[in-house]
Amino acid sequence: MHIVTQGIVLREVQYKETDKILTVLAKGQGKVTVKSRGCRRKNSPLAAGSQLLVYSEMTWFEYQGRWALQEAATLKEFRGVREDLTRLALGSYFAEVCEAVAAEGEDDPELLSLLLNSLYALDVLKKPPELVRAAFDWKCMALAGYAPLLEGCAGCGEEPRDPRLNLTAGVVSCAHCGDGAALTAEMLAALRHIVLGDPKRLFSFSLPPEQLGRFAAVASDYLTTQLERGFRTLDFYLSVRE
Repeated sequence: MHIVTQGIVLREVQYKETDKILTVLAKGQGKVTVKSRGCRRKNSPLAAGSQLLVYSEMTWFEYQGRWALQEAATLKEFRGVREDLTRLALGSYFAEVCEAVAAEGEDDPELLSLLLNSLYALDVLKKPPELVRAAFDWKCMALAGYAPLLEGCAGCGEEPRDPRLNLTAGVVSCAHCGDGAALTAEMLAALRHIVLGDPKRLFSFSLPPEQLGRFAAVASDYLTTQLERGFRTLDFYLSVRE
């Protein structure tokens, strides 16, 4: 049995002397484990398509009850991400999050699109990494079913004044109605834009630099709180970011 699809490598693990075990997020297939045999040999035609964050057209075949990579034609390497330590660290974080939230073997076109668009924003659009991190984290949580409730204050129902976001409950409130991470009015507007707005305009927002860093930090805090786990790639990104 053969399958032809397009997918991006979320994780690569060296196996034996010349192979890799890949975790791939693919169109129509979702998250799948694929063995890439001989890809570490010199001049292997599978080498490029078996690297982290490379998006390829792939042909898989069933081998001993598992998928194995037969062909890989590179579609996008995201060189601007892969050749910059800060952006590579952030892209690796995106991949680790996608691996955590994607279900094995269940097609997830919106998550795949979010990952590809986020890497494109870093690679081609040259968006600030913190802006892309915030947009990715908030949108990923919305796609995974963890979107915060943003319509009004959870306490009084009015437009939140001096807004707070409860990271555990996923609700916003006025400062005197509840507690949580402090947001500005501009940050709340950006959050609504990301979660509720047109996905095609996901990265079309701006915040002052002093607010953008805080906005991204709250986004990652919300994600790790909701998923109840940390991410080593996030820790590394935070250690090397510019």
